[in-house]
Amino acid sequence: MSSFENILVGNGITKRFGGMTAVSNVSFDLRKGEILGLIGPNGAGKTTLFNCVSGFLKADEGTFTFEGKVINRFNPDKICHLGLGRTFQAAKNFPDMSMRENVRMGALFGQRDMTYAEAERLTDETIAFVGLEKYAGVAVPDMPLAMQKRIEVARALATKPKVIMLDEMMAGLNPAEVSEAMDLVRKVRDSGITVLMIEHVMKAIMSICDRIIVLHHGELIAEGPPQEIANNPHVIEVYLGGEV
Repeated sequence: MSSFENILVGNGITKRFGGMTAVSNVSFDLRKGEILGLIGPNGAGKTTLFNCVSGFLKADEGTFTFEGKVINRFNPDKICHLGLGRTFQAAKNFPDMSMRENVRMGALFGQRDMTYAEAERLTDETIAFVGLEKYAGVAVPDMPLAMQKRIEVARALATKPKVIMLDEMMAGLNPAEVSEAMDLVRKVRDSGITVLMIEHVMKAIMSICDRIIVLHHGELIAEGPPQEIANNPHVIEVYLGGEV
């Protein structure tokens, strides 16, 4: 992976909530074209770090650099327009809209100069890419969890991101659905989109990630390829246990 350039860099990121430090002096790099996993126990600061990257929270200290541009004071809409898309822990779809309307919203929001006809074409392409065609006529609240999560991925992809951040995309899925989600993440990366993903499903993380970073109590405690992380005594002690 050493030949890849860094597309996103976090340097000394700290985020506090009152007297609690949720993320403490975390530095990391995301290399163009890779799948980078972010793991750690519940409360480790993973989603807080995601929220700081995407502009939903402002870091108290440190900087994020995306394609060489410092972005940590930008609002979420500007960060999205630069090419950084995301999903959320719990699927945040619009229940009163159809699946197609949910995806179209991503297309229209992500590209400022896109015409409605162009957004329609992009919506069709994205729905096909994630395999949602057969759900076109199904009301969003009636769709199974795996498909709800896939809609959210599709909406993020419709913004035409260069980087997509996936927050526990596989949580709550059965083994067959996890396998399908893993295939989709690989497909996203193979299409030219860099992936940063939070995940607790160790089968997925160890199978598809090029590198993994580990947070514990808001601090970065390990970084490296999956096998190295799986054999790291500190990571095993605080998080993996007998899972790997």
